[in-house]
Amino acid sequence: MSNTPWYHQGLPFQCTGCGQCCTGDPGFVWLNKADIEALAEAVNLDVPELEKRYVRRVGIRKSLIELPGGDCVFFDAQTRRCKVYDARPRQCRTWPFWQSNVRTPSDWARTCRVCPGSGQGPVVPPDQIEVQVGVLRV
Repeated sequence: MSNTPWYHQGLPFQCTGCGQCCTGDPGFVWLNKADIEALAEAVNLDVPELEKRYVRRVGIRKSLIELPGGDCVFFDAQTRRCKVYDARPRQCRTWPFWQSNVRTPSDWARTCRVCPGSGQGPVVPPDQIEVQVGVLRV
């Protein structure tokens, strides 16, 4: 079996800034220590206060809390933008290049149906996709 991914010619992606990846069905935005520290700095809180206001425990892991309806707590519904974009967690930074989204061509097709930037725009080289996929498992 070849180690060459099915997307060996890359995949097109151009973020449209629509905010759909920040809204909708409930889910999890997994956080590590570095994510939490960056978020705390971005909103001028110490880590314990940030965790008290914006983080929930899920088993042994931590995730951002969500607003009613599933929107991310840092999503600004007025501007349709992330309030902490420069400090957004790894999971947000690597969208749509998660293992679950690029495992097969049908997984990518599903991603393209829910994300208007997936399948559009400049081609992201496979080596860059692999780096993003390797950041965390989603």
